Amino acid sequence: MQLVRSHAILGFAIASMFLSGCASLTGQQPSAISQIVLAEPERAEFRYEIELARLDQILTEDLSTEQRAELYYRRGALYDAVGLSTLARMDFTRALEYNPRLADAYNFLGIQYTQLQEFDYAYEAFDSAIELEPKHNYAYLNRGIAEYYDSRFELSKEDLEYHLEREPSDPYRVIWLYLTSVDINNEQAKKALSENVRELDKSEWGYQIVQLFLGNLDVDEFRKRMTQQLGEDEQLTERLCEAYFYLGKYMQLNNKPLDAMNYFKLALSTNVYEFVEHRYASVELDRVRRSLINR
Repeated sequence: MQLVRSHAILGFAIASMFLSGCASLTGQQPSAISQIVLAEPERAEFRYEIELARLDQILTEDLSTEQRAELYYRRGALYDAVGLSTLARMDFTRALEYNPRLADAYNFLGIQYTQLQEFDYAYEAFDSAIELEPKHNYAYLNRGIAEYYDSRFELSKEDLEYHLEREPSDPYRVIWLYLTSVDINNEQAKKALSENVRELDKSEWGYQIVQLFLGNLDVDEFRKRMTQQLGEDEQLTERLCEAYFYLGKYMQLNNKPLDAMNYFKLALSTNVYEFVEHRYASVELDRVRRSLINR
């Protein structure tokens, strides 16, 4: 799931491989993950490099305050798209210094702080975005995700329910609401998921992810389907980034932390930096590692 889609033509290979984790931490022997679908990691598009160079040049010129704010925001978004998060965060901050009414810049900053697990700063940024733009397309989702990772599950549920109400046919909104609801009441979360799935288009890829969490697909069948029926503007790396992240979450919910870690690593290996799933795979890895150490 992404805010901005990039288009890179990427090849893939299917390789038999074994991924191992820190079994000594728990005594759990990680299962062999065979026939893993691997994609060539997504590369920054050449047009991004050209645009960054162009913005660098323009920013040296005499500009109005509004123009400078917009250009810093645009450059920050490009840095974010290629994974240069520190530079992105600096530019979003600069943009807001010139124009403190850029709701999208606050939203991006909130995402960045969530990835750093600096939740107070994240909430401040998302609250500012919503104050400036009460119907912002993604600020409620992103604040809900921050609250989820900060274990504020009731607040997260409220934000994610509101986000789902605005587009009940979006499978990713259904999935994130389910993930945060599980930590409140597993039985009720599964019941709500069964009800919410009725609004979804069965032909969409995201519907398969929902079916995995409902228990209507096993992992092997899900992995078979994750490379099927790619849309015209959908790349394999993008599909795999999503698939491996949610497989990681599925393994996590089924008390298989080492398998979960392996899938989160696979999601990160795609380099699809703009996707929600890539953004938070590193957060998930950190959470799993800490949970294993604390056992």
